[in-house]
Amino acid sequence: MRKYGLIGYPLGHSFSQKYFSEKFIKEWITDAVYDNYPLRYISDLPQLISENAGLCGLNVTIPHKSAVIRYLNEIDSTAEEIGSVNVIKISWQEGRPYLKGFNSDVFGIEDSLRPYLKMNIRQALVLGTGGSSKSVCYVLKNNQINIIQVSREVKSGVITYNQLTDEILRESRLIINTTPLGMYPDIEGRPSINYSALGKDHILFDLVYNPEQTSFLRLGSDNGATTIAGIKMLHSQAERAWEIWNDNRF
Repeated sequence: MRKYGLIGYPLGHSFSQKYFSEKFIKEWITDAVYDNYPLRYISDLPQLISENAGLCGLNVTIPHKSAVIRYLNEIDSTAEEIGSVNVIKISWQEGRPYLKGFNSDVFGIEDSLRPYLKMNIRQALVLGTGGSSKSVCYVLKNNQINIIQVSREVKSGVITYNQLTDEILRESRLIINTTPLGMYPDIEGRPSINYSALGKDHILFDLVYNPEQTSFLRLGSDNGATTIAGIKMLHSQAERAWEIWNDNRF
């Protein structure tokens, strides 16, 4: 039996476990299982793998996406540049595990944005500076889009919400929320921007997926903006993870 799973802490309700368990049923994949592995300390990863000799792959979520890198034998160049790993492919050589890290978030983000990247977007606002923002900025830079990052805290190279003017909002046709604001159960939470400054030329993309229609997206839609829900990105990155685990090209 092939084993896959998710490491992170705390895990709570896992999108990944539900997604892959349903995938295995729908696609008649009978020789695979997907489990949650709550891992408070990333230093426990070697023991987890040694106790689960059938592990073929892991997804990685907060708070371990960066810290896990030092436990890998190899890292894909994209994941290395971003400094974040959310997929580990595990191969076994003479009973010893060989771990290679990847970042499928980049694939999911680009797949979600692809239909809109041809629309002559020159500038994007990235709300938040956490781990997910790194993957978002990587995609935007690769598509020659100017980036303005916004944070609640004063940081080098970013602006605060107090410095975010209506003019900047109007000039930034793509606005991406990489913060957890609006995630269940705090469904009324949202980034503190002037939504009345948005219009039909704006595209709002929220990495939050629960609920699918966040307060951020709803207010953008109410002002005429096009919206992209985070669930699309999650599905795309999950399918990319499955491809990484099961394709010899990776």
